[in-house]
Amino acid sequence: MSIIFIVIGLLLDRITKLWTLKTLANSNDIVIIKDFFSLQYVENRGAAFGIFQGKVVLLSIVTFLVIIGMVYYMYKEGANSRIMTISFSLIISGALGNLYDRVFYKYVVDFALLHYKEVYYFPNFNIADVLVVCGTILLAFYILKEGK
Repeated sequence: MSIIFIVIGLLLDRITKLWTLKTLANSNDIVIIKDFFSLQYVENRGAAFGIFQGKVVLLSIVTFLVIIGMVYYMYKEGANSRIMTISFSLIISGALGNLYDRVFYKYVVDFALLHYKEVYYFPNFNIADVLVVCGTILLAFYILKEGK
């Protein structure tokens, strides 16, 4: 089951990023909900919220090591909980999606932009980021529920 989640997550991420590269890279933003949600092409050469700008090799190595650690733990301990397996699978698929970008493009393709009018802008993100966040929230729920 974990392989299915990883493959589906990775495919969704790749498809949306390929669409972004083809459609948004050389065009204007696409407004989905005025003053709230837009699609905008951004090349993120850092990590979450733009930290570690230009540290592509470091981020790639750390991501690869985290993925290896999670895969090892998942196959050693993961059979005990479906929630933990799903959460790790979501995190791994998102990490793989952004790792792919860093290795092949030297940046991560971001495209989703949440904002409130011109007052507040949340940093651009992508499907891989959503997968990592959802997997992390699910993992936190598992840890709190199981007391581990």
